[in-house]
Amino acid sequence: MSVIVSPSLLSADFLHLSKDIEMVNQSEADWFHLDIMDGVFVPNISYGLPVVAQIKKAAQKPLDVHLMIVQPERYVEAFQKAGADILTVHYEACTHLHRTIQQIKAQGMKAGVSLNPHTPVVLLEDVIRDIDVVLLMSVNPGFGGQSFIEETINKVIKLKKLIRETGAKTLIEIDGGVNFETGQRLVDAGADALVAGSFVFNSPDPMANIKGLKELTIS
Repeated sequence: MSVIVSPSLLSADFLHLSKDIEMVNQSEADWFHLDIMDGVFVPNISYGLPVVAQIKKAAQKPLDVHLMIVQPERYVEAFQKAGADILTVHYEACTHLHRTIQQIKAQGMKAGVSLNPHTPVVLLEDVIRDIDVVLLMSVNPGFGGQSFIEETINKVIKLKKLIRETGAKTLIEIDGGVNFETGQRLVDAGADALVAGSFVFNSPDPMANIKGLKELTIS
């Protein structure tokens, strides 16, 4: 089984987005990672529903949509209609997390839950079997190109233990500071999926970096 690679379009060339989408289509990447930021939950604004809907028209791989917004439950149906295949909400933004997870699944999408660097994985203990993907932030959310937070490795190990102990089928995805070195360490710790933005799109050869991430060894 190989690592799932999800290039983050937050680092793509927005003036030539169709070119970067086609590059990901032709690459060995598995998903498109779309970061939705509202300027409230995180100190940045990215893009919204109309852009997601246009990306869906060109994308030949699933849309891995990460909502970094307040009250994400208000937009579940809208993002399903825009084309999201996986919809991830933040633990910190959901008052009724279990209800929101069920809402996402009722719309036919896979349900993801993201944790900020300060949020312990034990808080997911009662809902882990309902979650398809846990997205661990290995940087503070809101901006691309940040340095990897080392504690994430221990967090992956703890989360993998929780998943095994509960018999859950949840995938572990990591977002932030991913490259060949951190990627291999994360995979060694138990990560299943890697989000890569700057490492892919700021590279002279984005497809080669995607291929390199896909070839990381799973022990």
